[in-house]
Amino acid sequence: MRTWLKQKRIEKSLTLSQLSEIVGVSEQSLSYYENGDRRPVPEVAIALGKALDFDWTIFYKEESA
Repeated sequence: MRTWLKQKRIEKSLTLSQLSEIVGVSEQSLSYYENGDRRPVPEVAIALGKALDFDWTIFYKEESA
């Protein structure tokens, strides 16, 4: 589970619906990312990083850790 991702979204006072519009992916996809069920493609990871102010490469560092 990526609790950090959900926390970042909450810190920005964004709902899944609002973030999905900003990033351009479905709410379901965002839910998968937050639950750790899927990893976003780099383009989406970059958009999430910009929207929530974090280093998007964290999605790829998780796997090697």
